[in-house]
Amino acid sequence: MEPRIQYARTADGVSIAFWTLGEGEPIVDMGTPPFSHIQMEWQLPEIRLWYERFAARHQFVRFDGRGTGLSDRDLRVYSLDGLLLDLEAVVDRLGLEQFTLFGAINAGLPAIAFAARHPQRVPQLILWCAYARGSEFFDDPGTQALRVVVDKDWPMFTEAAAQSRFGWSEGDLAGRFAQLIRAAVEPHMQRTLMDTLREVDVTDLLPDVKARTLVLQRKDRGPDVARRIAARIPNAQLVLFEGGSGAPYLADADIVWNAIAEFLGDEVAPWPSSDAASAVGGLRTILFTDVAGSTSMMQRLGDAKGRAVLREHERITREALKAHGGTEVKTMGDGFMACFPSATGALECGIAMQRAFAEWNADVGAALAPPQGAVLPGKDAPTEAIRVRIGLNAGEPIAEEEDLFGTAVILAARIAAKAEGGEMLVANVVRELAAGKGFLFFDRGDVILRGFEDPVRLYEVRWREEA
Repeated sequence: MEPRIQYARTADGVSIAFWTLGEGEPIVDMGTPPFSHIQMEWQLPEIRLWYERFAARHQFVRFDGRGTGLSDRDLRVYSLDGLLLDLEAVVDRLGLEQFTLFGAINAGLPAIAFAARHPQRVPQLILWCAYARGSEFFDDPGTQALRVVVDKDWPMFTEAAAQSRFGWSEGDLAGRFAQLIRAAVEPHMQRTLMDTLREVDVTDLLPDVKARTLVLQRKDRGPDVARRIAARIPNAQLVLFEGGSGAPYLADADIVWNAIAEFLGDEVAPWPSSDAASAVGGLRTILFTDVAGSTSMMQRLGDAKGRAVLREHERITREALKAHGGTEVKTMGDGFMACFPSATGALECGIAMQRAFAEWNADVGAALAPPQGAVLPGKDAPTEAIRVRIGLNAGEPIAEEEDLFGTAVILAARIAAKAEGGEMLVANVVRELAAGKGFLFFDRGDVILRGFEDPVRLYEVRWREEA
């Protein structure tokens, strides 16, 4: 059933159209102004099904910003502050004290600003193909060409903008979306919005965003822009997807949704098929663990006792993966391979593992040499230290039959093999992805790794508390 259109009035007297769907923790989607028409969007099956994914477990809220769709159109001034008033009016009208905020493309600017100014109201922020500086988007040659067409041929602009949004292969959907654009906004408002947002810059607000943030970007739409955003927001993770479509709900909708669902704590679809994963890919951080000296340990302790020690390695590793959003790809007896949607999550997981193993080893030391006067440990006390090598790399692995393959995976394994027990080594790409997140890296220099002709720059992650 089509959602019921309601209205909220802003502090400066503008009527904002909105609807809500579903129940649960609220998610507010600001749409992609000025291409916003909440009634016509519902008539496009691709968009409707995307919204229904959110509404299955959440109260999902969509609204038309001022000057667009079913909201007030008669405006003389367009500004970032006005967009913030629109959002504030809707959430206050619904009595939402806290909500996840979703800002896509142009809506990324007000979403970042609102999250920075109202940290107590936005515990989670999702950004899709967003930018923090208007010039990063509107100074693009393609966007500049569209700006010229607005003044000369409005129908041609709507067709070209729709094709740019979805890609030239989506002819039918782009044609239907062009009709939505013509109904959503007048040419003069389109011009005003493009000229206004070009001058907006919220870069300085990024460090003030306290929300857990998921930055999603297409590789052909400016991955460097997304990396800069993720690097400056203290608690952000970045996921890149193939292609240049500005829509998250097309052929790879399941893969995009998996990243969002994992972030929200919702049900994640099964790992995509090999064809889909190979075609779509996506930046992942790969983590390998390996128990140092496991072969000699098994010979010394025997199979039963040695296996008991390895089970502790498995327990500690799996607990850390679960706590930090990691996916176990496979276990190799004395090691694990796991992947993460963000470098930050992988680094935090690796640090948590090493600290947990250090605690285990401290208990081993106490059991083998208790301080004078201490109560002797029982027979089940730990008696074997576990020293683990950890290596991380980031790249675009190929998924096949619930396993990952490719150069990024091989390099991560080689990096782990270079570490000593109790060390965590990472490739330079991981260090760059986690820049500004508070991790301590020690440059280990260029290293030749087996199977790679060129040297690889490695960094040690300092994980001990005193570091």
